[in-house]
Amino acid sequence: MEIRQSVETDRANIETVHIQAFGKQLGPEIARLVHNLFDDPTARPLLSLVCVEDKETTGHVLFTKAVVTHSPEPVNARILAPLAVLPEAQGKGIGKKLILEALHHMKESGVDLVFVLGHPEYYPRAGFTPAGVHALHAPYPIPAEHAGAWMVQELRTGIIGNIQGTIQCSEALNRPEYWRE
Repeated sequence: MEIRQSVETDRANIETVHIQAFGKQLGPEIARLVHNLFDDPTARPLLSLVCVEDKETTGHVLFTKAVVTHSPEPVNARILAPLAVLPEAQGKGIGKKLILEALHHMKESGVDLVFVLGHPEYYPRAGFTPAGVHALHAPYPIPAEHAGAWMVQELRTGIIGNIQGTIQCSEALNRPEYWRE
């Protein structure tokens, strides 16, 4: 299993992973989002990692730029969206390996916070905790029953608790339908 940064020639395989992972109904929309994020200058800098096994792309994760509005100090932030693993490759830890490798890379490059809107049972395994309790709000309101799905991970100690605000995401991700869990 190889985890590496994606390259332009991976795009078709990345699209296939998202379509298969999210299914016929949602998959094409998520694949379109990934395509749009790759081409969106407001999403940069971005980090795109793939998992390759036996020359087949089995997983993909994408992190794009985020801004914490009204922060008293500049915060280097990213949003994880989306993460996908081929259905037949799920349950082998690929998603977690992709996330952990990306978090390591981002920490080394000076990223302070990483946000995700996702399954509250899955992402804490990679170190994410609820963000709303720290007054770090999603770009669109998250219903109270899904508040635990909006999460953050601090990569530089001392950020959480010293800032608050609403997260501003890239233009491609800034659509209300992407902010429902």
